[in-house]
Amino acid sequence: MNNSSEALRRETASALLIDTAGRWLLQQRDDIPGILYPGMVGLFGGHREGNETFLDCVVREVHEEVSYFVPPEQFEYLTERHGVDPAVEGGTIYGHVFVARDIPSDKLVITEGSLLIVSPDELSRIAPNLAPSARLALKAIRSGLI
Repeated sequence: MNNSSEALRRETASALLIDTAGRWLLQQRDDIPGILYPGMVGLFGGHREGNETFLDCVVREVHEEVSYFVPPEQFEYLTERHGVDPAVEGGTIYGHVFVARDIPSDKLVITEGSLLIVSPDELSRIAPNLAPSARLALKAIRSGLI
């Protein structure tokens, strides 16, 4: 990163996972101080490292967080996220949001937070607790993007 504005830009990739029954597989974030969006419901994913692509990042992060390998070709680009970064004063966040379907929920071992399985008709019930990336995925689905 060459200039200060680039230094304040955080890049992420996250994924909405959908199981074999069509339910959303979400991350119930830990409710502990020091993490972003404690106690909220989010997508699985994280920060880009080095020269990896957003797709490389989401494949790695999902594997790390759910202990199940989802191959790159199973991820579909859904939308992008950009805006103010709540973690860095004056920073911005930019990321790609993907969706992966037909994930066997019984094969997942969650390493951060816990697994929250939600059927599409229950989404409005948890909407107030959605972290920004999950809210963006819900908006994309309601817009008919997937």
